[in-house]
Amino acid sequence: MTSTLPPQSLSSRYGPRYRWLLLFSVMVGVMASIMSSTIVNVAIPGMSHHFALGQERAQWVSSGFMVAMTVSMLTTPWLLARYGYRRTYVGTMVLLLLGGVAGGLANHFPLVLIARVAEGLAAGVVQPIPAIIILRAFEPHEQGRATGIFGMGVVLAPAIGPSIGGVLVDLFGWRSIFFMVVPFCIASIWLAYKFVPTTAPGGVVAARSGGLDWGGLALGTAGTLCLLNGLVELRGDAPLQAAALLVGAVVAFGAFVGWQRRLAAAGGTPLMNLALFQYRQFAMGSVVAFIYGTALFGSTYLLPVYMQVGLQLSASHVGTILLPAGIVLAFTIAGVGRLADRHPTWLLVCTGLALLAVSFALMLLLRLDSALWLLVAFAIIGRVGLGFILPSLNLGSMRPLAKPLIPQGASAINFLRMLGGAAGVSLCAIVLEWRLAVHGDSLVNTATSPARLAAFNEVFAMLAGLCALAICAAWQLREKRSN
Repeated sequence: MTSTLPPQSLSSRYGPRYRWLLLFSVMVGVMASIMSSTIVNVAIPGMSHHFALGQERAQWVSSGFMVAMTVSMLTTPWLLARYGYRRTYVGTMVLLLLGGVAGGLANHFPLVLIARVAEGLAAGVVQPIPAIIILRAFEPHEQGRATGIFGMGVVLAPAIGPSIGGVLVDLFGWRSIFFMVVPFCIASIWLAYKFVPTTAPGGVVAARSGGLDWGGLALGTAGTLCLLNGLVELRGDAPLQAAALLVGAVVAFGAFVGWQRRLAAAGGTPLMNLALFQYRQFAMGSVVAFIYGTALFGSTYLLPVYMQVGLQLSASHVGTILLPAGIVLAFTIAGVGRLADRHPTWLLVCTGLALLAVSFALMLLLRLDSALWLLVAFAIIGRVGLGFILPSLNLGSMRPLAKPLIPQGASAINFLRMLGGAAGVSLCAIVLEWRLAVHGDSLVNTATSPARLAAFNEVFAMLAGLCALAICAAWQLREKRSN
């Protein structure tokens, strides 16, 4: 029997543990959405071979997902206010489930791409929800612990996922990785009907009044698409077209900001409430989130490609090498979450960014004859860095916000992080192709060489530089002390 009780009644029924049951329920769905975003990278070489794709088309499997996820994040506050937690959450899980099944059964690449876009739309809507729940349902002294436990569960599944996915790709082919999200989606839907309330954030009844800001959504989508297409065109022979697209992205995002201001002044409900950026910590946290997203998702795309076409390792080897780092990340997040309740979040974020930068820089030491344990060790250092950043960044950025702004804040900072991530995937692919050409190589060649590794090294150096740049913004997350 499903529950239709308001959150107060659910809390009365399950007692103090209810907030943890609620968090676990949405954690399962977010695990599925994050797994669908990362695990496909292991299958890109096999998928490229099956559909005879070039590097530029294959990377759209990742970046197409990222575009859909990035844009749909802006709709989360409106969907929650209009339909409530449960309907919004269950709807996203059904869409993610259908996308996984359709992608696994597709016989044409455009259908795979459509399935990935559907998965991306679902993943974008669901990912801001846990931050809203943590900041509303948990006391301030529990928020770090809740974020840590949630983060541990969320990263453990995708940490194990590539290992399982690599074996599945070797045994059953690339299609098998699409079906991995299915059991998670089914479990999350069952949990939602049991523990997730029907209300909107704050326990109020979901309101039917107020329309979605379609103008803002159209401008945000146009800006994101122009940005990514412009980055893709940079690698081709049409520099004027690339420049036009990038200028179009700047114009679209500028128009988006103007539209949001105008709508707010007229008493409407904009997709992104620009009052958020009047909070200095949130503004600086947004800068960190964008740069961090670029480095994180760029490296998530780059590492499997580096190991498979640079070091000539199989898909199952890639998953096995990344597994220890993923497990370390899960436990680091749990520990750092507790630290975030007692120590300044800006210090934890800066520490994490420094470790992430070091891990990218250390990749430059690897050679074709290097021991695999070095690759494992460098990956672990980077994942420890991520473990410091993930629980701390949202808390440090969003704790100063007024409560009515929390859903908008969660949506905005996730949007900016994913916008950086979507750009990061394309940026890494572009710079890699450019540096390979400079070194006289191409990924079309089956054999690797020191020149190919040199090209990869230059991309890792770029990512290390981006992390160092983000430290400057993270330093501004410090709370100003009143005299």
